Amino acid sequence: MHPQHGEVWLADLGIAGKTRPVVVLLADQLDAPRTLVIYVPITKQSRGSDLEIPVGHLPFLDPASVANVQAIGALPSARFEKRLGVAPANDLAAIKRALVKACALT
Repeated sequence: MHPQHGEVWLADLGIAGKTRPVVVLLADQLDAPRTLVIYVPITKQSRGSDLEIPVGHLPFLDPASVANVQAIGALPSARFEKRLGVAPANDLAAIKRALVKACALT
């Protein structure tokens, strides 16, 4: 399976990052020359930032979980270990709005 836009996966973020849930942001069917998947990690360590989107209401996550837009990253698809589910459309939209704000894309 290949991670799809809006899905939540367990991904191996490396030695310091460990395995944690992430929200996949890379667009589906993108003709990109590299096989990297762009993601936003999910963490339980909230600092109250407006760049942290609450997602703990999802049944497969800890109730305190947030998507940390400041920690956006990219990994090879082989590092995505298990599909957990799909982020609801309103959560995905909130993550995208936070990304626009964080990167001054407007």
